[in-house]
Amino acid sequence: MTDAIQEGTADFHGWKTWYRVTGNLASPKPPLVVLHGGPGAAHNYLLRYATLAATGRAIIHYDQLGVGNSTHLPEKGPDFWQVPLFVEELDNLLHHLGIAGAYHVLGQSWGGMLAAEHAVRRPAGLRSLIISNSPASMALWLQEANKLRDQLPPEVQATLLRHEAAGTTDTADYNDAVRVFYDRHVCRIPWPPEVEATFAAIAADPTVYHTMNGPSEFHCIGTIKDWSIIDRLPHIQAPTLLISGRHDEATPPVVQPFADNIPDVRWTIFEYSSHMPHVEEPEACLAAVAAFIASYD
Repeated sequence: MTDAIQEGTADFHGWKTWYRVTGNLASPKPPLVVLHGGPGAAHNYLLRYATLAATGRAIIHYDQLGVGNSTHLPEKGPDFWQVPLFVEELDNLLHHLGIAGAYHVLGQSWGGMLAAEHAVRRPAGLRSLIISNSPASMALWLQEANKLRDQLPPEVQATLLRHEAAGTTDTADYNDAVRVFYDRHVCRIPWPPEVEATFAAIAADPTVYHTMNGPSEFHCIGTIKDWSIIDRLPHIQAPTLLISGRHDEATPPVVQPFADNIPDVRWTIFEYSSHMPHVEEPEACLAAVAAFIASYD
């Protein structure tokens, strides 16, 4: 990476939001802010997007509160870990970096849900929005996850159900069964180091992921289990690119409400990818993102 990298923290109610800027924030091209998934998955697996700094714009990654290099708060409970907290944290970071007047946002998985929550408020500086591999409602996500679970080998399904019923989802046996699903619908290639690092971050402090989501991608029992943005999507004014993979856990019915309800929207499905086209088909995915945001500078 030849582009300059700057790391820092933004004060957020006395806590710290860690960020990384690749490239020059003084560039005339508005920066791209990248929102990671989980919730609580850390920025690492999205670092491929930092290569877009070579196009002359700054790329901003950050760790949301509770994970990675930001302040960890394992003592906080469900009342604290709610969606508005992260919407406020994003606003705070934009102002801290001095970019609230002009920027692009890309959110992946949960990050796309957060990006949509940001965009429905019609922030004046948002030039374009990219929602990658995200559901428009958790009810749809769970509905489709159950269909994908039904396609797993019977012994894997039985293991998942046994541990979920017993509350023993922290065992190696359960995690091995979960990995079968992940290798089909989260990342279909051997996991590169940045993906391993993100899952290691969840394991090191699962507070946010377990409280907001649950023990796995498809057993969602946390504070976002009833979340939906479908009825608010017409409020999004920013031009929007939808990204998903043909084998994605974010299946077409999960993404469809974004396509149906956002006024200015287009949708690209990557045929050889699941939940991480930026890792599974990086050249094609990054090229699509670069071209899209360049048209709205």
